[in-house]
Amino acid sequence: MTDAYIVGAGQSAFGSYPEETYRSLVRAAFERTVPDSFDTDRIDEAYLGTLGVGGRQIGLPGPAVTEYLGLHGIPCTRVENACAASGFALRQAVMAVESGMADLVLAGGVEVMTDTSAEATKYWLGVSGETEWERMAGTTFTGVYAQMADAYLREHGVDRRALSAVAAKNHANGADNPKAHLSFTCSVDDAESASVVADPLTLYHCCPTSDGAATVLVASETVAESFDDRVRIAGVGASSDHVGLFDRETYTAIPASERAATTAYDRAGVETPRSALDFAEVHDCFAIAELLAYEDLGFADRGAGATLATDGVTERDGALPVNTSGGLKSKGHPIGATGAGQAVEAFDQLTDSAGERQLDDPERGLTHNVGGSGGAAVVHVFERAGVSGA
Repeated sequence: MTDAYIVGAGQSAFGSYPEETYRSLVRAAFERTVPDSFDTDRIDEAYLGTLGVGGRQIGLPGPAVTEYLGLHGIPCTRVENACAASGFALRQAVMAVESGMADLVLAGGVEVMTDTSAEATKYWLGVSGETEWERMAGTTFTGVYAQMADAYLREHGVDRRALSAVAAKNHANGADNPKAHLSFTCSVDDAESASVVADPLTLYHCCPTSDGAATVLVASETVAESFDDRVRIAGVGASSDHVGLFDRETYTAIPASERAATTAYDRAGVETPRSALDFAEVHDCFAIAELLAYEDLGFADRGAGATLATDGVTERDGALPVNTSGGLKSKGHPIGATGAGQAVEAFDQLTDSAGERQLDDPERGLTHNVGGSGGAAVVHVFERAGVSGA
């Protein structure tokens, strides 16, 4: 079985782009993924992650995109796992390469979210929850995470300022990301004093709805040798769980994330993630989701994740930088593109291409992508070429 490598990665800007279509956004990402002289006939297969907000091209969005990119005739599969759609699309690409079925695979995702009404967007966000007892009962996506935040703060005696510390950190990182949707800074006090959306979550604890696309090119080891930049995908793990929060045993953890991480670490040979990883891109659709991720991914014991944020451990100059891209909170959250967008940041960091956000010689990083409130999760561990057999 061959190893899989990312040999190219790119994304469109994330934000509000009423003049763009899902096709043009994917093209913008694709053009940043492949070199100008690249022969697209070399691509064997494609996987496209998308939820289909607004109902656009629900049937056959994959072939509609590959046709537009000039990738005539290749098989293309649409992947839908809510907010984890393109994280799972990347996993499918890795499986195709590692199995020997393909040598070069395009994986990515796209979403257009800002051209529908607020009511329609709220509906589409809600479909990632349990339909009968959450969405149709009136519970919003923010409301579900607010329940998780309230339970976490109460159970562990954590002050809400820990959530605000996450928001301030991610905005500081996003301010240095030219592709970020919300490229401005905010302070902890700004986040604390902002309007409450769903108690205890304020406006600055919530990610925006965004338009955008991201793509990565996954290659076999033999093919990867012909590319100047390559990053080894050292381990992948995925899991699913109850779609409805009320069906789970805990509100203060996402078990699918923990299981996915365990599998990815085992495959990558990671025993102590906090010391083995140089950075992580985690799914922070709401600030509470980042705190839960610290614990689910093994960076901190249960209840101790908040101290990573308040003590500066996850700052860009901290011991374990988290969400150097700005995360979903600042970079943006075009649902189908988010997981692939995380992989773009990992590729950029490990090829010294992250600009103002560049860390000092990172060797290993992680991406963590969650669907809904935890119904699905996928984790990838990446290594710089030349590290641990990469």
